[in-house]
Amino acid sequence: MKYALLIADGMNDRPLRELEGRTPLEVAHKPNMDELVKNSLVGLVSNVPKGFKPGSDIAIMSMLGFEPQNYYTGRGPLEAANLGIVLSDNQVAFRCNLVTICDGKMVDYSAGHIRSEESKVLIQELNKKLGGDKLKFYSGVSYRHLLITEGIGDELKTTPPHDIMGEEIEKYLPQGKDQEIVRELMFKSQEILENHEVNRVRVDLGENPANMIWLWGQGRRPSLPSFEERYGVRGFVISAVDLVNGLGKLLGLKVVKVPQATGYYDTNYQGKGEYAVKNLKKYDFCFVHLEATDEAGHNGEVMEKIKAIEAFDRYIVGPVYNYLKNCGKDFRILISSDHATPIAVRTHTDEPVAFMCAGSDIKPEIKVSSFNEKNARGTLIEYAGPQFIQEVFFK
Repeated sequence: MKYALLIADGMNDRPLRELEGRTPLEVAHKPNMDELVKNSLVGLVSNVPKGFKPGSDIAIMSMLGFEPQNYYTGRGPLEAANLGIVLSDNQVAFRCNLVTICDGKMVDYSAGHIRSEESKVLIQELNKKLGGDKLKFYSGVSYRHLLITEGIGDELKTTPPHDIMGEEIEKYLPQGKDQEIVRELMFKSQEILENHEVNRVRVDLGENPANMIWLWGQGRRPSLPSFEERYGVRGFVISAVDLVNGLGKLLGLKVVKVPQATGYYDTNYQGKGEYAVKNLKKYDFCFVHLEATDEAGHNGEVMEKIKAIEAFDRYIVGPVYNYLKNCGKDFRILISSDHATPIAVRTHTDEPVAFMCAGSDIKPEIKVSSFNEKNARGTLIEYAGPQFIQEVFFK
């Protein structure tokens, strides 16, 4: 049996006035999904357990069948795993965003989706001036980086920067044990970054400067069983996002790197589909993750979200499904979103998301002609994330 899990991050949305009461998923031209859905089990899946904040770390762990209540320790440790950082029992990993702050407000959680070459220079400067025996910065991709501490800050309450766009940052600063240390670090970063040459150039070009770090998503090293141990299949993951690849590594999945996969609108959609098909010839399970739909939701850009859904359908869903139905083996394919990122609120929500699942021994209970949130709700079928993959997909 071959298995394919295809996730468009934050794809689910709410009806929009500018789309005449429809969602981007309803409006998008997606012939492959709409053809496949006719023979699919369709419904809703709830990937964010009660008590957890909606985010890809929680939702994707849940979708892969690993209960966050039992295995989740924080977002930072997942990203650290992707960078090959082996945390000691005492170390705490923070997600470290490069952000744009103006007049005390969170203007941009991504510093204008700063280029990795620029952000690497800034992170190196921060490590030189703020790092030491108990603190070390690691550069990642674009605005997404890490801070590793020796036992500092794991009990803090922190807030994702994409949840407070346009808000005064004062009331969202880290709170709890070690808050003085962590807050001081954040404000010292502002002094260092404000007039750095990289940011002077960005301002001259009309781009948002990366003038502060924002620390959040901290945690200690998690302990997870392997994916093969849980489901009896060997697999791989394709994503441009550190937390997804890090989770894959911790589960023993092969991380497949696709050239020019950026995690943004300009990502290599075609390459993701091609690399998925190539590796499905060697492995039994593939997990392809697309970030662009989520970024469009955060940015409030309707047309970019529609275009990202259409590219997901054309370059990822189409080739993977075409390979599976012609590979001469039984298969199952699951297409969904990890969580919703509605254009109207520009952040993650914990509402259930639409899924479609087709293939060997999968029977549709209600026929639908198009894959969207409305049709999924209409089937009255709903699962919890771990329950679905354990009891339906891998049954």
